[in-house]
Amino acid sequence: MITFSIIRKSQLEGAQRLDAEYYQPEYLSRMQKLTISPTVELQEIAYITDGEHGSPIWDESSGIKYFSAQHVKDCLIDESGANTISSIIDERNKRSRLQEGDILLSTVGTIGFAGLVTDNLLPANIDRHVARIALNENTLDPEFLVAVLNSSYGRFQSIRESTGNVQLNLFIDKIKKIRVPKNNNSAIAQLVKLALQELSSSEKLYQQSEDLLLEELGLKDFIVEDDLNFVMNLSDVQSANRVDADYFQPKYKNLESRIKNAEFRQLGELVSMKKGFEPGSEAYQEEGKPFIRVSSLSRFGIEEKDQKYLKDELYEKLKNDFKPQVEEILLTKDATPGIAYVLKESIEAIISGGILRLKVKNDLDPEYLTLCINSIVGKMQVERDAGGSIIAHWKPEQIRNLLIEVPVSI
Repeated sequence: MITFSIIRKSQLEGAQRLDAEYYQPEYLSRMQKLTISPTVELQEIAYITDGEHGSPIWDESSGIKYFSAQHVKDCLIDESGANTISSIIDERNKRSRLQEGDILLSTVGTIGFAGLVTDNLLPANIDRHVARIALNENTLDPEFLVAVLNSSYGRFQSIRESTGNVQLNLFIDKIKKIRVPKNNNSAIAQLVKLALQELSSSEKLYQQSEDLLLEELGLKDFIVEDDLNFVMNLSDVQSANRVDADYFQPKYKNLESRIKNAEFRQLGELVSMKKGFEPGSEAYQEEGKPFIRVSSLSRFGIEEKDQKYLKDELYEKLKNDFKPQVEEILLTKDATPGIAYVLKESIEAIISGGILRLKVKNDLDPEYLTLCINSIVGKMQVERDAGGSIIAHWKPEQIRNLLIEVPVSI
């Protein structure tokens, strides 16, 4: 359905933007609703800056985490995969040195996600693809502001103000103009605090589970190290049908030699597999039934990250074959292969072709199987086997051969 809006020349906001997308009816409606309650520009209540514009210097011993747009989730910062930078870079960028209570806003990629900086993430700094928002004293609770920025009224302003031909960017001067409520809402702030506390508790429990698994396997203190050089026999190369050096890194054999107290079975013996569906980008809609892609999946659940939708009619046509079921394991095989998550509740959605649906064949707990896949044992097998020059791909036959440590009785 075609939508349109008519704008007077006097309403073109100083003629700074003339593109029709900026004045679409949805945006105009939301801006009108924002005027119902008192609002202020973000720059009136906070200091806003971005991070390092040059090349970082890495230093594993510094402990200073380095966050980019990919680490900013809905209300939180995901530190998994974050590298650590040299204190030289941190000192050079004091303005972007993070403090507890700061808010990070993604400015490239999935624009407009805001995450709260908590004490456990520090010390830390950011790159140029993230904005640091440091609230002034006696203004808004950071938990309330992060909820506002992630709400539809915050996100639409971030997306609306983004510019660029190939890749959209949200620049600092535009972030400063984002309008937020002038008055604080402590009730909403408290709910965000409770949610983050619950998430922290769940992550600690998950880590305890993984530690227990690794302890049983004799891998609790296993250190992953790459060798700069090593020698392989031609027969080994021919047997593996691989010639890339990374595949034969000694760390993989070292891992196998350390494992004890477990019997291994191939994943293909334990589960049945179903592939997802790829309708093509032309099928995406602004609303409808969710289409779950690789970028939306994490080991803790399905995130509304750059969410795409399919028409209800297409969903009805596909649901019998491509709708995920409760207790199925969703497993990524492309882009970021090896991420597994057990579906806890029924959802009306279609799974993309970059995700497999695994259904356990026997009495093995799907949560345990997921833990094994997400553990260092699973990750290192995925790292070794997945290939691709630009985007990583994990082939179905490789997935079936993934070794899973199982109780002897299974």
